[in-house]
Order: sequence, then C-alpha cells, then structure tokens
Amino acid sequence: MTFVQLIECRTSRLDEMNRLMDDWVEQTKGKRTATHALVGKDRSDAAHIVEVVEFPSYEEAMRNSRLPETGKIFQDMVALCEEAPTFTDLDVVRDDLLADITVRRFFEAISAPGELSPLNDLLDEDVHSHDPVNPQDTIGLDACRAEFRMWRSAFGFDAAVEDVLAQGDRACCRWTASGSHQGDFLGIQPTGKQVTMTGTTMFRFGPNGKIAEMWWQHDTLGLMQQLGALDALEQ
Repeated sequence: MTFVQLIECRTSRLDEMNRLMDDWVEQTKGKRTATHALVGKDRSDAAHIVEVVEFPSYEEAMRNSRLPETGKIFQDMVALCEEAPTFTDLDVVRDDLLADITVRRFFEAISAPGELSPLNDLLDEDVHSHDPVNPQDTIGLDACRAEFRMWRSAFGFDAAVEDVLAQGDRACCRWTASGSHQGDFLGIQPTGKQVTMTGTTMFRFGPNGKIAEMWWQHDTLGLMQQLGALDALEQ
C-alpha cells in the first residue's frame, strides 16, 4: 500500500531548506526509496511549510529514514526551523489521478459503438488538435468530433490505452487502435482488412479540467502498409 509522510514546520529560511533538499536528492541517488516529494507554503502564513513525501510502502519509508544521509539532512533541517517539525504518517486509501481518468474516458468515448458522444464533458469548446495527417490544425469541438467520426467511419477503431503518464496540466498516453477498413480513408477504398495502429497522444488540460489541446503521433506508415497502399510504390 502506498504510504505518505506529511511533514510540517515553521521557518523563514525556505531557500536554505530547499538547498538542503537538493543536497539530499544528490547524496541519496540510487539509495532513496521516496518516489515523489512536494513542498508547499501556506498562503495565509508564509512561515508554515508543508512537505508531502510519497513512498511505495511504509516499510520502504522506514528503510529510507535509516539512510545516514537522511539523518544528517533532518538534523540540518531542524536547525532551520523555528520549532520542531511534526510528522503525520498516512496510508493512502484513495488516489485519484484525474488527468489519467479523463484520458481513459476520452478513449472509451471515441471508441464506443453507436453514435459518437458529444464529448463536451471531456473537451473544451475551442480545443486544438494537432495531427500530422492533417495539413492544418483541427480547432473546435465540432471540428474534432468530425475528425473522430472520419476515423470511426473508415475503421471503426477500438482504442486500448496502454500507458498514461500525467504531470501538472499535461498527460501523455500510449495507445493501440484496432479495427477493419470499412470506409474510405485518404482516397483508399474499403479493403475489409483488419488493421492495427499504435500511437502516442499528448494532452493539455484547461483550468476547468477539460482537454484543451492534443498532439497526435501515430504509425500511419504501418497502417498504409497493412492496407496494401504501398505495394505499388515498392514494385
């Protein structure tokens, strides 16, 4: 179970504390077990500093605390504080990565059979989509829905999400789409062939949590080879 340690202290020497943390990161390379650290400053009390450190488990956190470098840095940190830091140990019982959830819902929505959903709960009204297949960017919810309908009409693609990595207002997704060539695609008449295409999409989210921008990269060359569209060029 993921374990989080909440550390609170009071200090007016945040810059020095940040340098201490940089030293700890450098000194514990290859040994530390912490996976994520976040430091926040209270907006209503600038001396109130909160650090959140994440570990794979409580046991890994204890192993990390026994590192000599951790003990030394902790003593130096205490010296910068106006009072003794407090520690709260938390077992994580829920961890919702909202960007991850939105990305997965998006691919589910564009792959769902039947009429394409409005997508207005997932995409901004003025969403921008960058796709190397198109000479110009696709701008706006309606235009993007038309683009998705083209792909659905041509292949009836079912997209499977392989990986999602999210940070800040961005998320990157690796996906695999499979289907049958059942409609016109770039002037190629339906062949009925089963095809698979892999790709990666970068998403940017707006302040409202909806997708505001997309950058697509996909194996179009491999798709064209599966359709036999390159056979004439190879002869």
